[in-house]
Amino acid sequence: MTKKLFYILSFTWGLPLTLIGCVVAVFLVAAGYKPFRYGWCWYFEIGENWGGLELGIFFLTNKKPTKHLLQHESGHAIQNCYLGFFMPFIVCIPSALRYWYRELKYNRQNVKPPTKYDDIWFEGQATKLGQKYFAEMSDFERV
Repeated sequence: MTKKLFYILSFTWGLPLTLIGCVVAVFLVAAGYKPFRYGWCWYFEIGENWGGLELGIFFLTNKKPTKHLLQHESGHAIQNCYLGFFMPFIVCIPSALRYWYRELKYNRQNVKPPTKYDDIWFEGQATKLGQKYFAEMSDFERV
């Protein structure tokens, strides 16, 4: 995928999630949050120790995200280009449900989950896509 194709698909086939991301981004900027750029996406750092949420070409992360998290959320943006209108149903909703299940059943009970976060296909694929397209970027590189 090229950068140009990424934006074309994000604003056509992947428009539903990108549009939600645009609205959220406007509200966050109005609330005083600073957007950062990573790869082909923009993101906002909010809160502590929670991970991330992808919204088309925008995503949210906890403060001081790791390179792995930035790549992973950018990978979800690539998935949005592939899955388009189906992204919320195939990836976003299952990912959110799985995140909260793991958070409540294991993490808040100080129990190690029996599987790794990326063991389910859509999380593993997001990480691999982010690493493939944004491997050259450092932890602190904000374009």
